Amino acid sequence: MKKLFLSIFLFTGALVQNVQLLAQEPQSEFVPVTEIPASEQLPSAPLVIAAYAFVWLAFAVYVWMMWRKLGKVEQELGALSAQISKPRTARSDGIRP
Repeated sequence: MKKLFLSIFLFTGALVQNVQLLAQEPQSEFVPVTEIPASEQLPSAPLVIAAYAFVWLAFAVYVWMMWRKLGKVEQELGALSAQISKPRTARSDGIRP
């Protein structure tokens, strides 16, 4: 039943989109990009620089967090290794393990 509703939904959506495309007047010639109003033109350089800066900053934060976590794990492994390597002592109640 879900598949039927999904199929009908997708079919009607595609049909509506095709009808809208057919209702538009086709262009008779190529319209160059230079004729776009200045209010709709966006300079791409600042946006690209901002995107790269964001990605590099996120990567640096991720590497820093992993570096700190790895340091903590190495400390815990060192402490565990020290505990394992020291000899066992007799328990306080006098019973040997």
